[in-house]
Amino acid sequence: MAKKPKRPRDINTLASNIVLCATEGEPMIYEDNGKDPNAVALGRKGGLRGGIARGKKLTAKERSEIAKKGAETRWKKSQDDG
Repeated sequence: MAKKPKRPRDINTLASNIVLCATEGEPMIYEDNGKDPNAVALGRKGGLRGGIARGKKLTAKERSEIAKKGAETRWKKSQDDG
């Protein structure tokens, strides 16, 4: 199944696409998000490795403190919502 193309975020470009679609039948498709795909791939690769390396480096006590801090934050957020 083909992916549905993303609509532009800029309101003027979106309006232009709507007019083109209504008058000519084929809108322009903008898929450039301003990022270099190779740089994005490298960043993701490093991010995936970094979490694992950090986890191995931490002691059990440090991991426990981080988990407690996260739980407290989540608990505080759920108390604020209700």
